Amino acid sequence: MNLRHIRLLLLLFAAILWNVLLTGYIEERTLQINCFSYEIAYRNLRDHQVGEEVFDAFYEAADADMEKFSELLAMYFATGDTVTDVDVLERDIAFVKKYKREDFDCIKGYVYAVWNDLARFPVGAVQSDEEATVNFSDSWMQSRTFGGDRGHEGCDIMASVDTRGIYPVYSATDGVVEQIGWLRLGGYRIGIRSESGAYFYYAHLAEYAKEFEIGEEVSAGTFLGYMGDTGYSDVPGTTGNFPVHLHFGVYLNDRDGKEFSVNSYPVARYLWERQKKQLE
Repeated sequence: MNLRHIRLLLLLFAAILWNVLLTGYIEERTLQINCFSYEIAYRNLRDHQVGEEVFDAFYEAADADMEKFSELLAMYFATGDTVTDVDVLERDIAFVKKYKREDFDCIKGYVYAVWNDLARFPVGAVQSDEEATVNFSDSWMQSRTFGGDRGHEGCDIMASVDTRGIYPVYSATDGVVEQIGWLRLGGYRIGIRSESGAYFYYAHLAEYAKEFEIGEEVSAGTFLGYMGDTGYSDVPGTTGNFPVHLHFGVYLNDRDGKEFSVNSYPVARYLWERQKKQLE
């Protein structure tokens, strides 16, 4: 083999090596760019389809640390609600923090705001009737037609006894009263901004516990009023357009300051199970 052949082989080897390195670099950059989709995570955050087993696994792995729990849930949402292995999620989180930290921290912040301040199921027992109970299910984005076609943005906690003014409603969190009064859809409602930033919305009240003021501080467990059937009218005090229930909603502000709703059913379920354990 002469010198010319050796040079050609070296050039060929260099070209192959360059191609391998370039391909690896492109694959690495692609992985870095696509390792976390804000849009996918945001959409799944809103839908909030978190089964009890998944929730319990994340909560146990986080050892009740809401920062870590929020990271796991944020990464879970970004995978399209498909990856539940905590070790895999933690590995992905470490990678994402290097290359998509801003997007990741934003979604994690939303999750933290929803879950960090929860303390009490929003409906209490009816002292005058031990058989008066409540039930609820996931009705997120089910069709509603009053005021135009729309999706249901909350969780309806239904009364087994269809009587307004007997089921006490309590604040699920500490916070500040941000809105109160009559709404066409929500009837008599009160909105409380929690310390971590989520807005908790209690609608269709029969009456308020007292005259709350905008800016007033409340604690988790503060008596807000009674479950009712007010709303679906421009006339304050209208009742009877649907069964007695509490519409329990959770809202956040995005990074542009625009409000959006998230599915509050897993929140209600968590608070319900927590209350049951405390009573055992």
